Amino acid sequence: MEKSSNNGHIDSSNTPSPIDNYILKEETPDIKPMKPIKIIPLGLPPLRTGLSDDDLREAAYELMVASMLLSSVDAYPTQRRKMEKGSKLLLSLKRKEKPQLQPQTSNAHSEAINMIRVQMQISSKMDTCIRRNLVQLAQLRTGEQINLPQLALGLLVGIFKSDFPNEKLYMKWKTRQANLLEESLGFSRGLEKNERATLRKCLATIREAKEWDVVMSSSLRIEVLSSIRHVASKLSSLPGRCGIEEETYYWTAIYHLNIRLYEKLLFGVFDVLDEGQLIEDASSMLFQMKSIWPTLGITENLHNAVYGWVLFQQFVSTGEPSLLGSAIQELQKVTSTEEGNPKEDLYLSRLLCSRQTIGADINLSLSKEIFTSVSAWCDDKLQDYHLHFGKKRRDFVMLVSLASTVGLPPADCMRTELIKLDILSDDVGDKIQSYVQNSIKGACARAAHFAYVKSHGERTHALALLANELSVIAKAEINEFVPVFSKWLPECMMISAMLLHRFYGERLTPFLEGVSSLSGDVRKVVPAAYMLEEALTQLYNCHSKSKLHKPYLHKLKNYEIEKVVKPVMLDWLISQHDHILQWTRRAFEIEEWEPVSVHQRHAPSIVEIFRIIEETVSQLFGLHLPVDITHLQALLSIIYHSLDTYLQRIYDQLVDKKLLYPSAPPLTRFTEGVMPAMKRKSLEFAEPDNKMVKKLAELTIPKLCIRLNTLCYIQKQISATEDGIRKSLTLVRSSLDKKSKIKIDEAEEENSLTHSEAVDELFATTYDSLRETNANCITKTRDLIGARVIFWDLRDMFLVQLYNGTVEGSRLEKLLPHIDTVLDNVCSLSYEDSRDMVVLSICRSALEAYVRVLLDGGPTRAFSDSDIPLMEEDLSILKEFFIADGEGLPRSLVEQEAKQAKEILDLYSVESEMLIQMLMTASELIDMGVSSEERRLEDAQTLVRVLCHKKDRTASKFLKRQYEFPMSTEYEDPTSNLPVLSEIVRSTSTRWSQTSQSSFSSIKKKIQEATSDIRNNSGW
Repeated sequence: MEKSSNNGHIDSSNTPSPIDNYILKEETPDIKPMKPIKIIPLGLPPLRTGLSDDDLREAAYELMVASMLLSSVDAYPTQRRKMEKGSKLLLSLKRKEKPQLQPQTSNAHSEAINMIRVQMQISSKMDTCIRRNLVQLAQLRTGEQINLPQLALGLLVGIFKSDFPNEKLYMKWKTRQANLLEESLGFSRGLEKNERATLRKCLATIREAKEWDVVMSSSLRIEVLSSIRHVASKLSSLPGRCGIEEETYYWTAIYHLNIRLYEKLLFGVFDVLDEGQLIEDASSMLFQMKSIWPTLGITENLHNAVYGWVLFQQFVSTGEPSLLGSAIQELQKVTSTEEGNPKEDLYLSRLLCSRQTIGADINLSLSKEIFTSVSAWCDDKLQDYHLHFGKKRRDFVMLVSLASTVGLPPADCMRTELIKLDILSDDVGDKIQSYVQNSIKGACARAAHFAYVKSHGERTHALALLANELSVIAKAEINEFVPVFSKWLPECMMISAMLLHRFYGERLTPFLEGVSSLSGDVRKVVPAAYMLEEALTQLYNCHSKSKLHKPYLHKLKNYEIEKVVKPVMLDWLISQHDHILQWTRRAFEIEEWEPVSVHQRHAPSIVEIFRIIEETVSQLFGLHLPVDITHLQALLSIIYHSLDTYLQRIYDQLVDKKLLYPSAPPLTRFTEGVMPAMKRKSLEFAEPDNKMVKKLAELTIPKLCIRLNTLCYIQKQISATEDGIRKSLTLVRSSLDKKSKIKIDEAEEENSLTHSEAVDELFATTYDSLRETNANCITKTRDLIGARVIFWDLRDMFLVQLYNGTVEGSRLEKLLPHIDTVLDNVCSLSYEDSRDMVVLSICRSALEAYVRVLLDGGPTRAFSDSDIPLMEEDLSILKEFFIADGEGLPRSLVEQEAKQAKEILDLYSVESEMLIQMLMTASELIDMGVSSEERRLEDAQTLVRVLCHKKDRTASKFLKRQYEFPMSTEYEDPTSNLPVLSEIVRSTSTRWSQTSQSSFSSIKKKIQEATSDIRNNSGW
């Protein structure tokens, strides 16, 4: 094999590369348009008088009508039917033709003859003339058998020039009769020399128009015809040569003419308007033809052979499969005759046909000649069955059935015996193998030519297109051709696979030698080549070893695709890792957190990231190569680092919700009056950290909702990506299993992904970590949305104004419309599956803020016993607001979230003395070192704060004595001088968290000291 000088990548431009040219270097000259395969005509002795097809057709009709009139055959052997139904043309002709004077014949014969006339395309005028003379002739010879010379002489006696519309038709008819007489009599060996000379002189007289029709009198014409009749009578009196009943001299003397005439009659069974169909009354017409069998020397066996031959020719002409089926049935009748009549066999053996072969002529009997001609046609078709039956499996099966019926031509052209397929032999196997080899060769050449031409039009690599075309051929072999041929050649599929494999391998090897990177050409060629190899492996292995006649020594070797491409795949994955990670960072930096569309409410950047990930996965598995654990690790590393980078950046941009909580105001005890001379203290608010404020400026509620939607989208896509990769791995394994039927190197097998445990562990490590990170981001974003709404956007209304001064004057109902507006906006921006999550976050923050109002309300909030019912009503209103008559959050969930607020309100209903006793119990836990930042009903801090906010002298006296808390009247009302946003939000800096911690430690120390005094003071 000649190798191309260019072993690198094939250019996808329109300029052919050396490898492209090589693909068709040898095959292109053989590519020719498909031409119909011609039937080899029967080698009957030639007609020496120049009789044309029209002459034979008209003569056959005349002979048919004469035989029907002279015989006793009934036109309707089973039941009477209208013959006009037998042809689609008959009725239309009857409407157009003018009524003619018909001879007086029986209705049955008239209808049958009329049907045959239409089918034989004889004009009604000519038919009238002929039938009138034949009726007269039949009246003179009723019940007698007529032969062709007698018929011609009878017509010449009774038909004259005046019976024709013009001289041309008359001369044509008269010449035909003379030619028939000469063909029937003039070349007979039974004539003397003088008799032959007289005959030729008489026929010349008849052909001469002026002498016969003008100069010669009637008596002289009768004398000429009498001379011819004398010769015909002599020959007719000669006995037949085979001793068959009703046999005449003419059966063997002019069989070449008889067979041609019978063929013309048989062609009349086809509808003239639809030549692929038999007429409805074809069976009746065939029955009528039996009347002519004695005249033409037709036997049952000969009829089957000739009729099968006619059906076969019509099938080749029209392509109608039903005709092929009928032809097979007729020819099978010929072969099924086990023991024929010896006399008939002798007769059939004398009907010789001559066939030219290389260096000699071979004589065959007519039946064998028919079978040989059909066999030759089948052989030509099967030599390239892919070309002729690529999409016609039914026709292919029928053709093989036809070939099985008639046999196949032997390899030695000098042999006359056809190869029978009913017996398994080396000849049969060699013949089928030659068909497979020749057809595969032709199909490959056409596929290569097609790939070469198409590659320049579509800018696709020729090797990829060639692999696709060869895969189609392989599948056709599996599904259509191999099941048929394997009956005679079980290893035919192995032969096909080897031929296709070798053909493509010779062209793929130079390409693989030049592969150094995962270029566009490689991405197209490698998958197509690998899929072709799978198809060829399937084809090679679809045989049954038990049916093989002998071991098939040729093994199908794998292309070295994996060996060449796998290192390149890994290099490509490593380069993709850096590229995708860099792109992920860039996409996040330019993200503005606006939704993709009304229906796609997530960020566009994540769509692009997953698109690149999916393209990477698709390109990797699109190569259709087994993926090693190393490749899978590299792929999952790309996915992990790109998504983890994206998620970490989302997480880092978020603000901890606790940083939005305001610092606790100072603890005071309730006092009713204000001393006029006292200078009141103002509540100081720390300035928030500028970085936190800047972050919050970017983290608006709409953008937070888009972030949350994006995280939910990531959650779904992570699972979809994992499922997609696992599915691709399964397909790769399935492909590997198919190929494992061919011997694989042990090292390659161990390196392939055949152990699901390693794969599952790798998936778990990657995706569990991503899911955990994504879940943390979702939780932080969700909590931030609720905290931002309540503790930042609505903080003035909720934390400052609610219950400030008096409960009755600043109820919760004033706040609900603002929360409702926020909820409407949030729900319109969120996905349905994340909507409840966001609403719950706002509900939770609202209840948390409500608890802060109850416990950290500051000096301006104090609650009397009469306020508690109003506050309980407000809590109930807040819960029902989020339940929303069953259309919001579940009631049980809201009740659980509101449990702490309800318990704290219940504490306000407890007498101060009881609260003080509860505080003593709680102090014991503090002495034991048990504490928690979470507020509980029994928590000392909770109880102290409830006492601080009770309008009760006992509580105030206790707080003054034990904790030395200042009076609430020492501080100004914060609403009178409300700071701006940046002034009342707690800073996110470290010092604020430390201050809060020191404040908690100070309160804890005071509670411990006060508890010790309480234990020693029996007055409490």
